[in-house]
Amino acid sequence: MARAQGRRWLRHISTRGEAPALGFTEVMLAGLARDGGLYVPETWPRLTHETIAGFAGRAYADVAVEVIRHFTGDAVGEADLATMAREAYATFRHPAVAPLAELGVNTFALELFHGPTLAFKDVAMQLLARLMDRALAARRERRTVVVATSGDTGGAAVEAFRDSSQIDVVVLFPHGRISDVQRRMMTTAKAANVHTIAIDGTFDDCQAIVKGMFNHPAFRERVRLSGVNSINWARIVAQTVYYFTAAVALGAPRRRIAFAVPTGNFGDIYAGYVAERIGLPIDRLVIATNVNDILARTLSTGTYELRDVVATSSPSMDIQVSSNFERLLFDAYDRDAGAVRALMDSLAQSRRFSLTARALAFIRALFAAGRADEDEVAATIRTVRRETGTFVDPHTAVAIAVAGRESRDPSVPMVVLATAHAAKFPQAVEAACGERPPLPGWLSDLHQRPERVIALPADQSIVERFVAQASRAAQEGALA
Repeated sequence: MARAQGRRWLRHISTRGEAPALGFTEVMLAGLARDGGLYVPETWPRLTHETIAGFAGRAYADVAVEVIRHFTGDAVGEADLATMAREAYATFRHPAVAPLAELGVNTFALELFHGPTLAFKDVAMQLLARLMDRALAARRERRTVVVATSGDTGGAAVEAFRDSSQIDVVVLFPHGRISDVQRRMMTTAKAANVHTIAIDGTFDDCQAIVKGMFNHPAFRERVRLSGVNSINWARIVAQTVYYFTAAVALGAPRRRIAFAVPTGNFGDIYAGYVAERIGLPIDRLVIATNVNDILARTLSTGTYELRDVVATSSPSMDIQVSSNFERLLFDAYDRDAGAVRALMDSLAQSRRFSLTARALAFIRALFAAGRADEDEVAATIRTVRRETGTFVDPHTAVAIAVAGRESRDPSVPMVVLATAHAAKFPQAVEAACGERPPLPGWLSDLHQRPERVIALPADQSIVERFVAQASRAAQEGALA
């Protein structure tokens, strides 16, 4: 097609500057760069206002193709991308995939929980699984996907990759720190290529183990390691789409839209930043955190400083190391990889770093941040139930509470990302409002399904041994 000319191969570079530039497929399969950094495009593509306006009234899968093709270039044919997008979003139980619901005056919830595991992670993971399967089948390769999850990513990965002939999936989750529904979304899968590990520790411990595996070259090569956490650039690209569909439904690009995003690992809100960089008029991106408020503190003080993780009713946000923040830092420091390396070294050595005034100003120009404590979350769940008749989960409640305190032009719509179905957190919701949100009928037997899970300590070498035994790629390599 003529419109494809001139974008044959979009280069992706590491935020730490010491890994080779790669194309879209290689970045998708690699996950983390070999220098420990995260991949971003070398240059940002741009969508015109005319293109964005043309998204109005179109099917979600069609908009996904129009946005994502600017990042994939010729790595994925548009016909193939369209087929995979249609298949991925056919798994959702709402025709709009990500519908908007009114919460109040010029305030809306973007419902991202209509996928097979009732969480926003499905939006990207269903497409990512198809993209990876296609690429690996073409190469006749197997891979081992290892996932650290604070609750929802693991279930979405299990559902998307189960029964894959190309990929084995190993999920690490913090034992006792996620909801029963979140856990069962992972541990009840019957597929032989799925393995779940309950780690004796926090999500940050799980994430550190996975990052350690990626930074262990011999092991990484032995099991043909890939990652599908939000560090995977393809997931960020897929999540960018719903910012466009929501904004266009509310009048973009002729009007600016604000978004409030409950975030821990910074991936979901970074997708909004990507949308803005490639042309979507965004008024404000509001970072909403629970009491594990490292991002809110950073925007307030200019210092990123780790503290102990506190368990809350919104466990997917019980995080201190927000991995995708490094991608934003890369732009905030004018894409100076050496500066980013210095910041990450400081974090590793002293558990903190400070931003320059210029970098902080860059971030504050688009982002705001706030936190909500447990009392505010419970009060918000009660208020929404009373005023709208609907349930919201604790993560969404964090964003609603923070958005309600954000000063803004009342003519600017505020879209709160509703990232999970309330039934994934029934105890927390019932404790807040006195009513227990029911699971959808098609999941009514979830609590009767048998679980398969192994408990391991937060020890990278022990986890690596388990992964090697589970990996078909490793077994085939040993026989070669």
